Amino acid sequence: MTYAGTTAPTALVTRTGGVPLAPAGTSWPQCSTCDGPMQFLAQVLLDDLGRHTGQGAAEGRDVLALFMCQNDPGMCEEWDPQAGGNRALLFPTAALQPIPVPTLDEDEDEDDDREPILLGAVSAIAYEEPSTAADYGQACKDWASRPGRTQLDVLGQLGGRPAWLQNDETPACPACAGEMPLVVQLEEGRDHATAMNFGGRGEAYAFACEPCAQAVFLWQC
Repeated sequence: MTYAGTTAPTALVTRTGGVPLAPAGTSWPQCSTCDGPMQFLAQVLLDDLGRHTGQGAAEGRDVLALFMCQNDPGMCEEWDPQAGGNRALLFPTAALQPIPVPTLDEDEDEDDDREPILLGAVSAIAYEEPSTAADYGQACKDWASRPGRTQLDVLGQLGGRPAWLQNDETPACPACAGEMPLVVQLEEGRDHATAMNFGGRGEAYAFACEPCAQAVFLWQC
């Protein structure tokens, strides 16, 4: 997955940043530790798995939306899939609309030092042909070695096997207990000023069990 410029903040495409799309009446996710609204990170169309990875050509699969608390980074254990500091949600593609973005309460100062609820940029995604490299890290280096490219433009991988920075944390589905397949592995982003915060050049991993409508998100650094 590589950077392909910007796109509309409400586009029904795989992207980082912008505004999440969900069925009408969906509430903005809140952190279970600090009770503050989480930051929206990315939206992934599961249809893209079939189109670009050969994992099946079925259309109308769900949309995955990823959120993470950034109100007090590090204090809400936003890297942990079980601690309540992040959220991975699956939504059906029919009748999606933007979730209303939370606003500051009247008693909250506009100069509050918490991180913004939306990322500072919306990044469109381009898909490259699968690499013949032995691993994801080498594939990134190979892609960036060509003229006019930089490894900062690599935004992650769609499907495949996770390239763990630490121990293997592949989750089991909370509903059926089966091993959950990887949907997407994400880099923080190309511009530090608008990037996601995975501990400083960390990697994030999102998994989904589509039959059970369950998704899990975590990151390592």
